[in-house]
Amino acid sequence: MSALSLSPLRFSPDEIAEIVGIYASNPEYCRAAGEYDPENIPTGRVEADLREEADTEGCEVLLARDTEGRTAGLVSLLHKHPGDGHPWIGLLIVHGNQHRRGIGRLLVDLVEDRFRGQGRDGIRLAVLENNPTASAFWNSMGWQEIDRRPDVQHGRPCIVMHKQLT
Repeated sequence: MSALSLSPLRFSPDEIAEIVGIYASNPEYCRAAGEYDPENIPTGRVEADLREEADTEGCEVLLARDTEGRTAGLVSLLHKHPGDGHPWIGLLIVHGNQHRRGIGRLLVDLVEDRFRGQGRDGIRLAVLENNPTASAFWNSMGWQEIDRRPDVQHGRPCIVMHKQLT
């Protein structure tokens, strides 16, 4: 397991292609989320979706890279949710060829440390109910279910999870 760094997405064609590769390497997630067909992920739509996310006030879209510069994952953060004031992880996805290597745990640690360093005492996320693998991952990292409700954007059933950072 190598060290990781997070850097803002610059929207270069190479970065967008890398992100399409991340989605394509996670067909189970694509099917569960229903946003992209894992067999045909439209580059232009991925870029448009990410630009919309990055242009949302308080949002940050970050690429995770290993020490050799290879893309390992993608993270989307909301620094202050308008409803509850907590920071949220909107998406944390690891390239499929990096699964089961501790990369997801490293990414979560980076995000938690980032918010802890900003004096935040808790962080939230929503996991799709039809993605039990993700729920198990977050539970194993000390996150706890606090609610169940549909997501705002697509109305999909979600489990809202919270982790204390203090």
